[in-house]
Amino acid sequence: MIGRRSTILDQVDRMLFPLIVAVAIYVTFRGHNAPGGGFAGGLITGAAFVLRFLSGGALRVRRSVVTHPTTLIGIGLFVAVATAVSPLFVGDALLESTIWIPDVPLVGEVKLVSSTFFDIGVYLLVVGVILTVIVALGADPLHAELMGDGSEEVEP
Repeated sequence: MIGRRSTILDQVDRMLFPLIVAVAIYVTFRGHNAPGGGFAGGLITGAAFVLRFLSGGALRVRRSVVTHPTTLIGIGLFVAVATAVSPLFVGDALLESTIWIPDVPLVGEVKLVSSTFFDIGVYLLVVGVILTVIVALGADPLHAELMGDGSEEVEP
């Protein structure tokens, strides 16, 4: 982080970050029926992490994420590819969408669409890439733990 931290930006980040991520998740799940999807939702979540980076630096972004960004990339890529090729195993075309309508107790019928799982994979992939870029380009050389090597902070 360059310069002093802004108290106003810190408070804006604390208030807006959860709201932005909630909107991104809504856009991701709404994408199979309306404009949106995993890519748009991932970009919105990425914008939330850029706000977090601007308010607190790469270390604050890294502390906000439960897992390493490359893990998100791997999981997202696996889910998206598995969803894309799974119809081939039952004789359907690549990326063929399937609809399931299970009866869930206390809720009733729930419509599940296979393209939703593809959108979730794309969402995780995009968020992982954006986090990797933020952490790599915004890394302070004094904070080696940002890159996930487990080393301690070096004193200047």
